[in-house]
Amino acid sequence: MLVGAVMRTLRISALIATLLTLVLAGLAAPAQAGDLSRWAPPGRATITPGVQMFTAGAQCTGNFVYSDGTGAVFVGYAAHCAGRGAQTDTDGCRTASHPLGTRVRFAQGATAATGGTTVGHGTLVYSSWIAMHRAGTTAPNACAYNDLALVRVDPSDVGKVNPSVPFWGGPAGVSRGGAPAGTQVHSWGQSSLRPTTALSPKTGASLGGGGRGWTWEVYTATPGIPGDSGSGLLDAHGRALGVLSTVAIAPLAGSNGVGDLQHELAFARSHSGLAGLRLVPGTERFSALP
Repeated sequence: MLVGAVMRTLRISALIATLLTLVLAGLAAPAQAGDLSRWAPPGRATITPGVQMFTAGAQCTGNFVYSDGTGAVFVGYAAHCAGRGAQTDTDGCRTASHPLGTRVRFAQGATAATGGTTVGHGTLVYSSWIAMHRAGTTAPNACAYNDLALVRVDPSDVGKVNPSVPFWGGPAGVSRGGAPAGTQVHSWGQSSLRPTTALSPKTGASLGGGGRGWTWEVYTATPGIPGDSGSGLLDAHGRALGVLSTVAIAPLAGSNGVGDLQHELAFARSHSGLAGLRLVPGTERFSALP
């Protein structure tokens, strides 16, 4: 009887250990790759992080793919991409924006001479600038650096979407620790001022953070230029660090200001009305050396 009880105990312990392993594996999986069954294969997807986005004629670059509790699909870019101020107007609490509901065109291959190939359409459904106006935000760091907008992909175009960042893969979740000075960062920009995508993959280093965690300064080769605005930055581990917001002339000429995505998403969850808003991990694993 004692032997039988011991054997049953061992079998139960082994079963519990197996179940625990499976649960832990399941919990870890979303940080590694998105749901493969939902997204277009990477080689055929035409709406991805890095896609060109046109709003009222202005061109920016998409950063990452997002979803909410209803299953709607969004591509993010910078809120200033829908702004109505001058290029030097970066205070979201003072600068006007095109309204929610504004139509946005997704494109590939646009240059200064051509509008490129249209690959889909969407609608502006969230702007941190509009949200800060409505909320009466006056905190200087939020006003200066909270620069995220979300464009809902038309349902007819969702089948063209893949959340993986071109060239690098990922994102592998949202960066929680940011990018301390000296650590690597990676990006993909698709400015229409750049006649080729050969220079779209960028890698570089963080110069450190500021604005009480709201912003990072980075140097990349090549630097982000107008049209790259809105593109996503990955940290050294392939996690989504932030949104390219500014091109610096001084004091760090050629550097880029990057809004911290963890802060921007937290604000969006509180003010967008999009329940269950989340970043979608890439289906392709991140690699700093593809």
